[in-house]
Amino acid sequence: MLLVPIVSMLVLWGVLSAVSAHESLELRAYQTLWSNLRHPAYRLGAELQRERLAAVRLLRTGQPAARQAFLLQHSATDEARERFLTRSAESRSAYAAEVDEVLIQVARLDVLRGEVSERLIGRYAAVESYSDMVDALFGLHRSVALINDIPIYEQSRLVINLGFAKELLTREQAIGAGPTSEQERTAFTQIVGNRRFLIDQSLAELDPELRDIQVGIIASPEYLRLRVMEEQIIDGRVPVDWPVVSKELVEAFGEAEMHASSLLAGRAVPVADAVMMRAFLLGGIGAVLVMLSIFISLRQASRLSKELAELRRAALEVAEERLPQVVARLREGAEVEAPAITVRSTTTEIKDVGTAFATVQSTAVEAAVGQAQLREGVRQVFRNLSRRSQALLHRQRIQLESMQHRATEPGTLDDLFRLDHLTTRMRRHAESLIILSGATPGRGWSKPVRLLDVVRGATAEVEDYPRVNVEEMPGLCLDGAVVADTIHLIAELIENATVFSPPTAPVTVRGENAAHGFAVVVEDRGLGMGEAELAHHNALLAAPPEFDALHDGDQLGLFVVGRLAARHDIRVTLRGSPYGGTTAIVLIPAAHVIIPVPTEVEVVVHE
Repeated sequence: MLLVPIVSMLVLWGVLSAVSAHESLELRAYQTLWSNLRHPAYRLGAELQRERLAAVRLLRTGQPAARQAFLLQHSATDEARERFLTRSAESRSAYAAEVDEVLIQVARLDVLRGEVSERLIGRYAAVESYSDMVDALFGLHRSVALINDIPIYEQSRLVINLGFAKELLTREQAIGAGPTSEQERTAFTQIVGNRRFLIDQSLAELDPELRDIQVGIIASPEYLRLRVMEEQIIDGRVPVDWPVVSKELVEAFGEAEMHASSLLAGRAVPVADAVMMRAFLLGGIGAVLVMLSIFISLRQASRLSKELAELRRAALEVAEERLPQVVARLREGAEVEAPAITVRSTTTEIKDVGTAFATVQSTAVEAAVGQAQLREGVRQVFRNLSRRSQALLHRQRIQLESMQHRATEPGTLDDLFRLDHLTTRMRRHAESLIILSGATPGRGWSKPVRLLDVVRGATAEVEDYPRVNVEEMPGLCLDGAVVADTIHLIAELIENATVFSPPTAPVTVRGENAAHGFAVVVEDRGLGMGEAELAHHNALLAAPPEFDALHDGDQLGLFVVGRLAARHDIRVTLRGSPYGGTTAIVLIPAAHVIIPVPTEVEVVVHE
């Protein structure tokens, strides 16, 4: 949650600092651009203006002196061009298109000079060709003047306009240097109007420091004489002093232009310093705020993390320890109270989550109580029905024994024996229900019983008992308190062996001494079980879970065996048989085995 706002804040701080620093560096670069681009461009423009004037004079008179002056101007222009090429290469990356345009125009200079020298071009066409070159230079000036500082940009734009007004004056100077044609006078009139408009518009917006320089020129007597001469040229006359007056004003305007441009370039440095100081100040304040925000956020995150860890610990404690203990006690029939969840937190949301956990826990405990009550009710039904059936079956056995004593016909006696065996099996099933319900059957022995008789008694409770082969065993006895449950346990295992083996296959039961007691082995010759199934059944026998009648009805016998084994600490293990079937090993603890074997065994049955 905290990562996104912190990263966003850092990015915002970095962007603001970078923008401020870039603005400062751009203002500082303004001085560099003046030295590498604008100043060389002004020098080249001035030389092109002079060469244009010399070219027009050559085209007008054709005299050797004019040709000599034109050739001498070539050197000055070429020097300015080379200087521009050298200096512009250092800063042309940001203004490549404008510099290339200047170079394209200037590349025509040699061809134009040849046409002028051979007098193959008219005066006005020559003026236009040179003017195209100067126009490209002013395009470069206007692009370089773009700067983020609005006051400096506005003043730079005005100074460039005044510089272009001076360029228009040099065009007037070249056109009005002698008699003019109709075309030249029309162009002269347009140039004069444009120049005056630029001067009037620019002077109105210049700041006082820059305007005073221009006003001094505009208010001079020479400028007033210039305006009069311009009107004379427009009327078709040729003023005598035009070359001198126009030359003086061109030089004055050129000096004013250079001075104003230098002032503006110098203004960018302190502005850049101020912007840089502001950038450092804002960056420092931003850094402090960011660090403070990160510190506060980390503290909040640490607090929330600790509170969430405490909530997680409490929830896990309830889920993994308290609720299982509650469920275990409910299964034992004890009364329980829902464990309280205590979460120390100052955050309302976390407190609400803790309260929600407590509500869920209470609901879970209530559901567990309801399930426990339901299971107890089912067990009670099992016990009541089973004990009623057990009592009826006991009475039925007594009656069958009486009928057996009175019977004289062999067929009738055989039928009575089968009914008695069937009653015995029914009694075992009723006892199974009592065991699953958590109670103990009514049968019991007060004295020890021989283990061989215990196994035979278990065999007698199995339907297919003729297939069971009980081998001779050591003459040991079993404690009477565990006889009934042991008979039931072994009977369940023998019945499983008869059910899951072929009808003609024998089931062998044998017993032998073991290191920790007495082992009864029940072995069948059935289909057997896989390793996974054996592992599952052994786990069930070692720790029998709560019986679920809906899901565990097919394994009722194993649940009964597990319950009886757990009650007397008897260990029952299943494994594969050498015959391919299953072998069940019942290890009876030595504490239940009695030596010596008594000669007479009194059997007492409690119902």
